[in-house]
Amino acid sequence: NQRNERIKNHRIKKHMPLHKIAVLGGDGIGPEVTREACVILSALQDSLPELKLEFTEFDWGSEYFLKTGRMMPEDGLEQLKSFDAILFGSAGSLEVPDHITLWGLRLEICQHFDQYANVRPSRLLPGIQSPLKNIGPAELDWVIVRENTEGEYSGAGGRVHPKLPQEVGIDVSVFTRDGIERVMRYAFELALTRPKKQLTLVTKSNAQRHGMVLWDEVFEKLKHDFPGITTDKMLVDAITTRMVLQPQSLDTIVATNLHADILSDLAAALSGSLGIGPTANINPERNFPSMFEPIHGSAFDLVGKDLANPLGAFWSCVMMLEHLQENMGASLLMSAIEEVCQEGRHLPKDLGGNSCTGEVTTEVCAALKK
Repeated sequence: NQRNERIKNHRIKKHMPLHKIAVLGGDGIGPEVTREACVILSALQDSLPELKLEFTEFDWGSEYFLKTGRMMPEDGLEQLKSFDAILFGSAGSLEVPDHITLWGLRLEICQHFDQYANVRPSRLLPGIQSPLKNIGPAELDWVIVRENTEGEYSGAGGRVHPKLPQEVGIDVSVFTRDGIERVMRYAFELALTRPKKQLTLVTKSNAQRHGMVLWDEVFEKLKHDFPGITTDKMLVDAITTRMVLQPQSLDTIVATNLHADILSDLAAALSGSLGIGPTANINPERNFPSMFEPIHGSAFDLVGKDLANPLGAFWSCVMMLEHLQENMGASLLMSAIEEVCQEGRHLPKDLGGNSCTGEVTTEVCAALKK
């Protein structure tokens, strides 16, 4: 009987795959945008009956911390292991220090699930105006690959002589050859899938003469394995200027944890708004679930006002569907997002419109039904 049940379950999964999605709204506007994202994904299922998604919500975050002293339960990671993907909102609270909210939830998940490739696309969607003058979609279409588990956010360091005049706080950037190579290889392979087949290395090895020099050396060695990719290298401070003055000269970018964190916020702003930017925290080997989130953060000033831009969460869902190999669903959802942006009648305030969060969701759902 057990064998027959296994065979039956295998057949069901083969013909109608069910993807189990853990939903962690987190803090600030996070629960608002993940809720809207679940509405969108449910509407997508109505349009694609073969798409099967099952959502499980978790109330972890700063409110949970204030009640329990933890951002998530002690067995939280174990609970998440069985899911196919994680949809995340944001981490950050006015009542809990930022280092607790970040390290207690988001980074805890990223590091323990070895989500070492953080992928952040930025492009100018139809109908959206960039703050850059005379820039169109052809000139701004980037993907930033961020090393996501070590570097400047490795967590190595400490504090000594607390509360004394000589108190010292130390954070150590940890770069390993294996950690560098695997994220760079991921970036090279991603660049191969894009029309320009171009990869730019971001560095700061003129000042950081140990870890960042290793970063550069691994890139120089690895690029010979990808002769079809055009490569260049640029200091992190210089590339900010290039992003603004020569956006068309960039395509795929690989950078360290800290550098890419900063550059991707600039990229999102240049593509219209921080509220539109998506993120995928990928475990390429699929040993653990990957996590998908908008990059906009908690946005405390918008909480409860129905003013949050949900498009970053929706685009993150596109990336999640692509990771789950539901390419038809991903394509339909991205087309619906682009249609709403192109029409321009129901955009959130940060994109120059007057629509509330729910109205944007309604319009994307209507576009899906078409």
